[in-house]
Amino acid sequence: MKQVARMLVAAVAATSLLAGCASGVKHSEMAASIPTVKAGEGRVYFLRSASMFGAAIQPDIRLNNEVVGESKPGGFFFVDRPAGKYVASAATETEKTLSFVLDAGETKYVRSSPSLGLMVGRVVLELETPEKAKEELSSLSYTGVPVKTAAK
Repeated sequence: MKQVARMLVAAVAATSLLAGCASGVKHSEMAASIPTVKAGEGRVYFLRSASMFGAAIQPDIRLNNEVVGESKPGGFFFVDRPAGKYVASAATETEKTLSFVLDAGETKYVRSSPSLGLMVGRVVLELETPEKAKEELSSLSYTGVPVKTAAK
């Protein structure tokens, strides 16, 4: 009986972890349909590696206090914004922030990574190099709002 209970608990735990991972279209499948950045704006990609560590921690990501998406394992999304100063943030028991300047025509990549916290885990935000981000993006799933394709 104990063995059956353990197997049931393990199955529920595995299902819960897998349900927390991003699902959707891979970047490699949708790259051609992503619209170009408008004049005077830049693009910010938010990405998170597909890792089971901290999979249950999926806080909202804010950009200048506006919720723009969620930090989901194996997921990415992007937002286009006018050139200027920005503060990205994610909060669980504590808020972690990242400040950066976005220039017109520029693309920034912000990685969200889970880490240990006092009571619950937290998500740390950091700028990623374009080379490393582009390499990983192709395997990540889109978690943002539906993309409206535009003439390129």
